[in-house]
Amino acid sequence: MTRDEMADLAAFIAVAEERSFTRAARRLGLAQSAVSQIVRRIEARLGLRLLSRTTRSVAPTEAGERLIATLGPMLRDLDAAVASLGELRDRPSGTIRITTVEHAAKTILLPAMKRLLPDNPDIRVELTVDYGLADVVADRFDAGVRLGGEIAKDMIALRIGPDIPMAIIGSSDYFRAHPIPA
Repeated sequence: MTRDEMADLAAFIAVAEERSFTRAARRLGLAQSAVSQIVRRIEARLGLRLLSRTTRSVAPTEAGERLIATLGPMLRDLDAAVASLGELRDRPSGTIRITTVEHAAKTILLPAMKRLLPDNPDIRVELTVDYGLADVVADRFDAGVRLGGEIAKDMIALRIGPDIPMAIIGSSDYFRAHPIPA
């Protein structure tokens, strides 16, 4: 079924619920003639009359009642599902999956989570410590955190922490036996 066919069925339900093309058109934000054409198109496609019409009233036929009984609850469920997504817009929620190395987890991610999570109780964070280069997309991670330039070519890299100072250390015995690195 195409989107247009679904929209047509929603228009039919509106006419049947309102028992009026005029009120249904107002509810849908369409012209009355457009709603009338939509209902005629559905009836032609199905080969059934769905609404009985007079100049003063509109009422579903037996076929229309059957369609309303099936579609009405489905459309209301769809409307409710879409409306419930609005609350996601107003408050962060869900699971964030991150693959990382141990050093980044301890020094950058865990301190950031300690600040983020108390104010956002509906957010869950899953950290996977892995020293391989995980395929972030295929493994369904939201992000991958690595040190330095260890990223796949097609990934976007953003700096999230300071430079990490590095030092070369060796014992006195080692340096007596080997040259000091440059």
